[in-house]
Amino acid sequence: MKELSLNILDITENSVKAGAALTSILVDEEGNTLKLTIEDNGSGMSEEVLKGVTDPFYTTRTTRKVGMGLPLLKLAAEQTGGYMTVQSKTREADPEDHGTKVEALFYQDSIDFTPLGDVVSTICTLIQGHPDTDFYFRHKIRKPDKDVLVEMDTRQIREVLDGVPLNEYEVIKWIEEYLNEQYTGPHDTE
Repeated sequence: MKELSLNILDITENSVKAGAALTSILVDEEGNTLKLTIEDNGSGMSEEVLKGVTDPFYTTRTTRKVGMGLPLLKLAAEQTGGYMTVQSKTREADPEDHGTKVEALFYQDSIDFTPLGDVVSTICTLIQGHPDTDFYFRHKIRKPDKDVLVEMDTRQIREVLDGVPLNEYEVIKWIEEYLNEQYTGPHDTE
């Protein structure tokens, strides 16, 4: 994939399909590293499925015979000298604490680093396509000259909207502007 934001979209779509009520998307940049964590409270994966998720020729889908999302993310991370891990607990195994966590570390100074891309559009697309699912997004950037924190939680937005659907055009446009303002607004400098 040409942008990590497309990996985020793909993996988060899988979280929604797994019945997740909440999916957290965390991006942490510090120095030359970017760590991406996507965690959900969906149905989780069995140990058998978990063993095969990084094999491009293994998929639980019936519409096609290959699943490329996690194998491509793993490859992208490893090409920079980083890694990807997947942890999962099924609802049956742990009714209170189930779901899946994908974590990938990238070295941004590698020639093979895939840029983050348009993560704001990705978050807006997820909310628009799944207005009944909650998403928490946080992007921390720690650089010598600035600290940036971009954060959005649909649970808080729902409370304010009091019944207005999240996929209303005005709501999506507001979320997009809200996120973009956090990226471009004043930031701490040292």
